[in-house]
Amino acid sequence: MFGPAALLWTCCALAEGMTANFTLDNEIHAGFVARRLRSQERREMQREILAILGLSQRPRPSLYEKRTAAPMFMLDLYNSISTGGDAGPTQPPPPPPVPAQDSRYLRDADMVMSFVNVVEPNVDAFQSHRYHRDFRFDLSRIPEGEAVTAAEFRIYKDFVHERYENETFRVSIYQVLQVKRQREVDLFLLASRVVWAAEEGWLVFDITATSNLWVLHPSQNLGLQLVVENLNGKGVNPRSAGLVGGSGPQNKQPFMVAFFKATEVHLRGIRSASGHKQRNPNRSKNHKQENPNQEVLKMTEAAELLNVDQKQGCKKHELYVSFRDLGWQDWIIAPEGYAAYYCDGECAFPLNSYMNATNHAIVQTLVHFINPETVPKPCCAPTQLHGISVLYFDDSSNVILKKYRNMVVRACGCH
Repeated sequence: MFGPAALLWTCCALAEGMTANFTLDNEIHAGFVARRLRSQERREMQREILAILGLSQRPRPSLYEKRTAAPMFMLDLYNSISTGGDAGPTQPPPPPPVPAQDSRYLRDADMVMSFVNVVEPNVDAFQSHRYHRDFRFDLSRIPEGEAVTAAEFRIYKDFVHERYENETFRVSIYQVLQVKRQREVDLFLLASRVVWAAEEGWLVFDITATSNLWVLHPSQNLGLQLVVENLNGKGVNPRSAGLVGGSGPQNKQPFMVAFFKATEVHLRGIRSASGHKQRNPNRSKNHKQENPNQEVLKMTEAAELLNVDQKQGCKKHELYVSFRDLGWQDWIIAPEGYAAYYCDGECAFPLNSYMNATNHAIVQTLVHFINPETVPKPCCAPTQLHGISVLYFDDSSNVILKKYRNMVVRACGCH
């Protein structure tokens, strides 16, 4: 499995090692390179980036309509946390307002996932069940190591124009504990709220505890049941109360959304840079030390000969990664690509202030000029990395919003 920083390495390697095949412009352009990727290059890129996204293969959703309720809600979340500078060559529209509670959940989460109802999704069950409706959500696609920090069931309520126009309803959500014969069920009340007939908008119910139970014990996932009553306790058809079912508009379909936080941190193994130290064959006990003044003279001459101007020095360069050029527009909702950038340039003596060199790099540079065969020059590498968020469909057409760290170079320096 490749870590998030692997993409930066891959892009730099392509830029440096495949110069004959790849041409980088000085400005952001529509894809990785000025020309189209060949089939083999495309497959290699796809494999590397999928590994960074934590996917063994590209999702192939059966339905990827982006204007339905769940994707639109998830896109609102995405826009609320995405920064315009990393989204691509065009600035996104201003993010729509996100409820304060969802903003808090989103701030603490590293992944958000929406789920569509799998109980007769194309049939309006409000017609066959007079006073209740059943919902069930497939949570089997949740990645390992993710714990539910918050979960909500969302259903849209339209304005009621008919005989219930001036009435008030109680909408209750139950967890189905057991299904008995003759369709009898044992229920556990999760949440309820009172709504006016004239009320319009999304009704949100907290189902966090139940979702955690379903993740830990999938066999207990028997779904939810929604019940509507008037304030006298008499059952009311949910459709008559304005609740939108399966036959309603696509952008008002009910869905579930869950916020996740990783419970395990997978650290990549750090390769040891140490090894058997080899003595310089040119050095011996009788080796004559050079005059310190000669060392200073050598460094001064090197500075004059190797002083690199700002154009050649270590700095950040443009590099835009296009998901569309990879043929992934059918499952990645946003962004179409992002500005990854890369670091390149000389770390030569003297290290000027714009090179953002560490103290160690400065010392290493000095020692390199004294004995270049023993100590290499510092390398130009990222000193500051930022993350991006990616919104995409999985194989079950659920929508996932995931944050990926260390994907964008913000600053370079000599190390």
